[in-house]
Amino acid sequence: MIREDEFASAAATGNVEHVGMLLQDGVDVNAVNRFGRTPLQVMMMGNTAVARLLLENGANPNVSDHSTGTTPLHDAAREGFLDTVKLLIQFQADISVKDYRSRRPIDLAQENGHLNVVYFLESL
Repeated sequence: MIREDEFASAAATGNVEHVGMLLQDGVDVNAVNRFGRTPLQVMMMGNTAVARLLLENGANPNVSDHSTGTTPLHDAAREGFLDTVKLLIQFQADISVKDYRSRRPIDLAQENGHLNVVYFLESL
């Protein structure tokens, strides 16, 4: 397995220790895996420890999926992970960015009934 795939896999499974080790080994925090996605894009969205580690090491919170246009903020809002939403915004995630279907993160939170996320995004 190439390092980028190993890194993305560690983020996707929420393995904070492995993510940290790979960062210490010098793996690029914004490197893409064989599917063209960064660790932040594939991370376990409810795992704020992984999110914080990636963001503190320079992960781009505004990277968009090449096929949908969604960002990590779209994903976290759609799934209702308020703590991850707050963390992404703390690291300058764009709350007004639209995916390829012209939906903002708040729209996805609304569509999926995550009112706590909707209320938080409306308060900004």
